[in-house]
Amino acid sequence: MGEDIIAAMKENVIQGRKTEEDEGIDEELTGPGVLELTKEALDKGISPQVIITEGLTAGMQVVGEKFSTKEYFIPDMLASAEAVGAAMDVLKPHLEASNVETKGKFAIATVQGDIHDIGKNIVSILLKGAGYEVHDLGIDVPTEKIVEFVREEKPQYLGLSALLTTTMVVMGNVIKALEESGLRDKVKVLIGGAAVSDEYASEIGADAYCVDGFDAVKVLDAYQ
Repeated sequence: MGEDIIAAMKENVIQGRKTEEDEGIDEELTGPGVLELTKEALDKGISPQVIITEGLTAGMQVVGEKFSTKEYFIPDMLASAEAVGAAMDVLKPHLEASNVETKGKFAIATVQGDIHDIGKNIVSILLKGAGYEVHDLGIDVPTEKIVEFVREEKPQYLGLSALLTTTMVVMGNVIKALEESGLRDKVKVLIGGAAVSDEYASEIGADAYCVDGFDAVKVLDAYQ
């Protein structure tokens, strides 16, 4: 039963159906949408981690691929993102722990030219729940703003997100700018997003590649 709910959730993310009243890309798809399925999954005792990784994130990865190949357009991508955002609002109380001593300061940004924020938002919520002080710099963030934040606020960790192959090159620009500013050795740089990989992290000199938010928690906790 749980697997059926998660599979349906993933498909509804891909279809961009936030609620059962919404039409998807496939107009014949009916039944509960992402929001109802998320609540049902919680009621059935399915963990938020499974809901996010196997349902929401897995669905958005497919959406990202379809957007990159121009099978999906911006309205399609935004419909899926809105559905996942609504689900994350439901999940947030289950993820955020209260009165947790901070494990360090973490800044996160979607790099310049990229407007995707679902993955970034998931990472932010999970890291807050794991006890990190998270500063979300937003989407389409200029490299200069990221470097300035590192200089002024001195976070121990910096997360860079990019969904598209056309914007992932900016991650390398950020690392180069940190080097030129004498700040590179003062911050651990983690990268993530559908377009990047372990190999790309090594290529641009990042400290780590994170598959998803839960992987980011593991990577950061290993630095403790």
